[in-house]
Amino acid sequence: MNKLILSTALLALTAGGAFAADTIRMGTEGAYPPYNFIDDNGEVAGFERELGDELCTRAELTCTWVTNDWDSIIPNLVSGNYDTIMAGMSITAERREVIEFTQDYYPPTASIYLAPEAGIDLTGAVVAAQTGTIQAGHVATTGATLLEFATGDETIAAVKNGEADAVFADQDFLLPYTEDGSLVVVGDPVPLGEGIGMGLRKSDAELKAKFDTAITAMKEDGTLNTLLKKYFGDETSIY
Repeated sequence: MNKLILSTALLALTAGGAFAADTIRMGTEGAYPPYNFIDDNGEVAGFERELGDELCTRAELTCTWVTNDWDSIIPNLVSGNYDTIMAGMSITAERREVIEFTQDYYPPTASIYLAPEAGIDLTGAVVAAQTGTIQAGHVATTGATLLEFATGDETIAAVKNGEADAVFADQDFLLPYTEDGSLVVVGDPVPLGEGIGMGLRKSDAELKAKFDTAITAMKEDGTLNTLLKKYFGDETSIY
């Protein structure tokens, strides 16, 4: 028992010491374009990579990037495998019970359904969504049959191979899949979440303050809006 208590205490101490470390490890999924993805050189790229690097520069922090599967991304933050989450993660009350968030760096935006053809009855459909997302939680309340997958790409594949009738995810992730005409938007957009923010351990208040200050500065000087338009288009929500 005493060994278990000591081990738990040491883990908490280690996890709480991120700000004192020489390098801040930025955790992301690397599989949710244009928010984050792995480029042809095997490097993390996308909106959150560019934004995160700029935030680290403004906060005078040395940062490196770490990838982690979405379904374990919060547990591995809490256990100390990295120090932040920048992975298109919506701020929700449920997640706030486990981790802390910075202020949002992307305003609340809509989620949408895609299907092979218009006119599908979504309430009676089989709908694919990525596990552990607010979109999966929403589908579960609609009366539709929820089919969960580990990655966004798998949700798209499930619709294209007939395993699911529709897919539900962030509008910015799904819209590129309509360009070849194989999938179309069905139903109305659904606003979910409180915007997208950076996740941190609750013990890292000083690190959170550093990043909040940097996000505020980018909002005030317009550079965050410039990045949002670069990756999500001129019609995207801005500050």
